[in-house]
Amino acid sequence: MEYDADMKYTDTHEWIAVEGDEGTIGISTHAQAELGEVVYVQLPKMGSHLQAGEEAAVIESTKAASDIYSPISGTVVAINEMVKENPSLINSSAEAEGWLFKISVENRSELDSLLDHPQYLQLIS
Repeated sequence: MEYDADMKYTDTHEWIAVEGDEGTIGISTHAQAELGEVVYVQLPKMGSHLQAGEEAAVIESTKAASDIYSPISGTVVAINEMVKENPSLINSSAEAEGWLFKISVENRSELDSLLDHPQYLQLIS
C-alpha cells in the first residue's frame, strides 16, 4: 500500500499530503476501488482559489461520476497532467502517482479537522 503517515483524509475519501506550504490532493485507494475503472478526469484550473469542502474536480468511471472536494482552502499551484492523459493511474496508484492537484496551504488549522489514517480506516470498515 502507498500510505504515508503524514496523509490526512476527508470523510468524502479525498487525501492530502502536505510538504512545506503545499498540499498534494487525490482520492483514497478505497474510493478508487468503489468507483471502478476511471475513464475521465476533470481537474481544477491552475491558479483557481478553492475553499475547504468546495468541488474541485470530477472523476468519471465506468460506474459513475464523482465530485472531488478540496480538503483545505488555497490556490491550485499544479495539476497532474499525467492523470489527464492516463486516468487509469488513479486505479493503479490512487495515493501516489494518481494524485490530482496541488494547492497552496492557506490555513494549516484546517488540517486539524481531517482524519488520520487509523481514523479513516475506521470510517471505511
